[in-house]
Amino acid sequence: MRTVGVDLAAGAPGTALAEIIWSGGAARLERLEIGMTDADIVASVTSGEAWLGVDCPLGWPDAFVDFVGAHHAATDPLLGPVEGHADWRRPLVYRHTDHVVRERIGRWPLSVSTDRLGVTALRGAGLLRRLAAADFPVDRAAEGRLFEVYPGGSLRVWGFDTTGYRVDAARRAILLDALRERAPWFDLGGFAASAIRKADAFDAVIAALATRAGALGLFPAPAPDMLAVARREGWVVLPEGPLEALIAR
Repeated sequence: MRTVGVDLAAGAPGTALAEIIWSGGAARLERLEIGMTDADIVASVTSGEAWLGVDCPLGWPDAFVDFVGAHHAATDPLLGPVEGHADWRRPLVYRHTDHVVRERIGRWPLSVSTDRLGVTALRGAGLLRRLAAADFPVDRAAEGRLFEVYPGGSLRVWGFDTTGYRVDAARRAILLDALRERAPWFDLGGFAASAIRKADAFDAVIAALATRAGALGLFPAPAPDMLAVARREGWVVLPEGPLEALIAR
């Protein structure tokens, strides 16, 4: 099995890609690069079967889409007069999958509709179109070979301390050592220094690991009655079970 993890940014300079080969009870990091274009990402999963995990929201909250459309058209009788307090805003700020993530890890992920993450999501929407045009199966509800992944959340689910790792190379080094101890079957292939040096590269590696959980079905899928919502808004694949389950299967 080949899993590709992408830490997507608004542009190529901050976008990292990691590729892991899983075989014979072991996993090896075969590729870790920064500066990836959309074409690079598409090529990585269309030159031989691969599973793709992207650290980027794959959609926007239904309520946000409806609200913006009604506001733009100045015809919102169903919404009525509103106040901009937090409780009223929450359905516009967070997707259904974001609520599920918060229940599992105790914190909200960034909002695709109100944080700068939305700029990256615009690029992500274009990437999905390019993947589909290249005949890569695109399903935002994690029913195919494409997954929305959350590296920091995955690490927390697996029991790692993620404090400050995005902004501190020393913290990434400690975290990588802890990962190696827990996963002696994972060969970093000489890319450890790159992962420590750049947070984007580090997250791409974790994204590729989380993609393995998606490929094996080791994650809570959307409830049947929320599947249609997930196909529009996207669904975060948070691993279920320990890190060691990635290789046990």
